[in-house]
Amino acid sequence: MIFKRSTKCSLKFCTQAKRAKLKLILNEYSNVVNFFIDYFWNNNINIKKTELLKPIVDLPKTWFSARLRKVAAREAIDMIASSKELKDIKPKHNGKRMCISSTIGELIDSKHSKKYDSWLQLRSIGNKIKLDLPIKKHKHFNELNSSNGKKLNYYIISENYVQFCFEFDTKEKKKTDGELIGIDTGINYLASLSNGKQYGKDIKSIIEKIKRCKHGSNHQKSLRRFLKQRMDEVSKEIFKDNSNIRLLVVEQLKQLNNKTKFKRRLNKNIRRSIGIWTYRYWLNKLKQRTERNRVSFRSVYPAYTSQTCPKCGHIDRGNRIGEMFKCLKCGHSGNADINASQNILYRFLIGPYGADFKP
Repeated sequence: MIFKRSTKCSLKFCTQAKRAKLKLILNEYSNVVNFFIDYFWNNNINIKKTELLKPIVDLPKTWFSARLRKVAAREAIDMIASSKELKDIKPKHNGKRMCISSTIGELIDSKHSKKYDSWLQLRSIGNKIKLDLPIKKHKHFNELNSSNGKKLNYYIISENYVQFCFEFDTKEKKKTDGELIGIDTGINYLASLSNGKQYGKDIKSIIEKIKRCKHGSNHQKSLRRFLKQRMDEVSKEIFKDNSNIRLLVVEQLKQLNNKTKFKRRLNKNIRRSIGIWTYRYWLNKLKQRTERNRVSFRSVYPAYTSQTCPKCGHIDRGNRIGEMFKCLKCGHSGNADINASQNILYRFLIGPYGADFKP
């Protein structure tokens, strides 16, 4: 199985002169892309990237080189294809970023600076412009670069960062001989697994610290970054302790909004402090882990999973009291979050796609 991951490296070491030059390039790039969008769209031209020959590439009046004009034309083709597939409205490039190929940019090591370790050299821009952007590789970049993936030969550049993309081949997903796991996401424990294990007990204290901070303050931003770091660590712990997972089932991301479980679990102040991004980041992180470990990833509608008895199926709000679950009908009791994770797994297995994962 092929999947892609990306990471962003800051351009904070750029001088004002380099930033001004980069902004000039981004503005002109946007103009050229929008020219090609108008040309292809208004003339109803359906063209492939391999058909971008000189007569078309030379159409816009710009100081860009032929190479960069062709790159801009390719992005215009991609934007039109995406727009027609989704809403059939003529797209418009906003000038905030550009995607360049290895024919324009090259990442090389820097041996003469302690602040940064690489240069992204931009050449063949046009008008005799050359631009070297200083890059400091961070932990995430080095992790992706040192694993079994390969760095793709294109770069997404904005005024503030450069985005690098990596491709990984993890072969086929596990089909037999593996554990089936449901995960319930909560506040007392970030992850409660259907096999009875729980992870991330300190998440609640971190969220409470975020809640006490002034909204938008630097300290709150720092704590939010720490929260994301803990989520990364917990996701690693889960796959380290449960190395034989074949299927992971979570709650549907689109259902975790202010009107459903997200609102019921968090009070107004905490929702204001962390936002729905917390759940989105966490579930996406779990999905990334499954892709790397050849594990199937599925999601189910989460309604009533914390109120349903896994033994008799009785649903009642009174079944759950805080962290404890006790069925009012059959008397079954246990941890409420683990109970919810078992219901999440069971809900998928009895569904139309669960037959392929039956033990």
